[in-house]
Amino acid sequence: MIAKIGRGSSLYGALAYNHLKVEKENGQILFTNKMIETLSGQYSVAQLTQSFEPYLIANRNTEKHTLHISLNPDPRDNVSDEKFRQLAQEYMQEMGYKEQPYVVFKHTDINRTHIHIVSVCVDEEGKKISDKFEKRKSMNVCRELERKHKLISATDKEHKQNDKIFRPIDYKTGDVKSQIASVIRHLPNYYRFQTLGEYNALLSLFNITTEKVEGELRGKPQRGLLYFAMNEKGEKTSHPFKASLFGKNAGLPALELHFENSKATLKDHPTKQTLKSAVTIALQSTSDELNFKKHLASQGINVVVRRNETGRIYGITFIDHNSKTIWNGSRLATTLSANTFNDYWNNNIKPEIKEPVLQQPKLSKPNNVDLSSEQPHHLFDFLNTSEKHEDGLIEAFGGLLPEAQAEDYEELDFVNKMKKKKWKKGQ
Repeated sequence: MIAKIGRGSSLYGALAYNHLKVEKENGQILFTNKMIETLSGQYSVAQLTQSFEPYLIANRNTEKHTLHISLNPDPRDNVSDEKFRQLAQEYMQEMGYKEQPYVVFKHTDINRTHIHIVSVCVDEEGKKISDKFEKRKSMNVCRELERKHKLISATDKEHKQNDKIFRPIDYKTGDVKSQIASVIRHLPNYYRFQTLGEYNALLSLFNITTEKVEGELRGKPQRGLLYFAMNEKGEKTSHPFKASLFGKNAGLPALELHFENSKATLKDHPTKQTLKSAVTIALQSTSDELNFKKHLASQGINVVVRRNETGRIYGITFIDHNSKTIWNGSRLATTLSANTFNDYWNNNIKPEIKEPVLQQPKLSKPNNVDLSSEQPHHLFDFLNTSEKHEDGLIEAFGGLLPEAQAEDYEELDFVNKMKKKKWKKGQ
């Protein structure tokens, strides 16, 4: 079980976010502690707020007085409502909040059923309840609750390995937003790309695409990104997700800064010549697209080809997982542009490559490569799924832990909006 503790200054925002889930029938109030009860058992945000008012009035100097805690059991755990109530009560007791008013919400809008607890961290006298070593304490409490209630441990080796591996998202399994978040949150930290097209080529390996949106809102220019899930054919299969749902690093300003930094880093980078040689050799030694891809795949290089409705190739991108860089063909060399490959593969016009290639570059080669049939361009098309190579994949991505699966970006977006509203009122 994973616990996430958030602290903020907007009690109303935390309550309103959770109550909205209840109103949309995607959540329910499971338990209340030291809260003013209603005759009907139903609560409005205003009614819930009343129970916390004496604590906030007495508050002395604590700016971030609101606690917003989520408890997330492993999706494989079958946790009943009664068990969730017990987990919430025991967690709050062990964390020192037993005597505080708090309300427990259950969220059911995604496959990973979990609970949220809203409370305040100041006592009746307005003193802040100590949060010293809070993270370590919370982890110990979670381990004890797992043992007591026979839950799957978040520290299990199997659980860790499953979480470390980037996988293409599967829209059929649901929770598409969290699947997208677990990928896009990390990619810019490990890969260098210089354009939105190159970024999209990388995203396509994970069945994701993004589009730029521009327009005006109340006379002010607006620019942003929308993310979509795709199926195996490269077709959109989800509604658009705003970049703001995934944090600022997924937005256009952050990516444009990444583009500029990548340009500076890759300007005289030796990997360009190495990759150019590898692609040139593959082009010279193969006669069709499939064998060309297989040749490069054996060296840890993905090829993403873009075609229009008539089948004409208008873009080709190379993703080198050895150097973790992405290059459009024309950026490597004019002889490796999309036109060259379109003429060769579609019109049987073999390119004349005058530049001599002295030596095949030495690149790491995954074992047991099998691309016997044409498939969409996924990272796992050329990676062996054996346990040994899976460990290599983890290493290739820097031992990533897609923590986004345990975060609710919709919640963060809602809280940020509430903060903006409060700020405007205070102007």
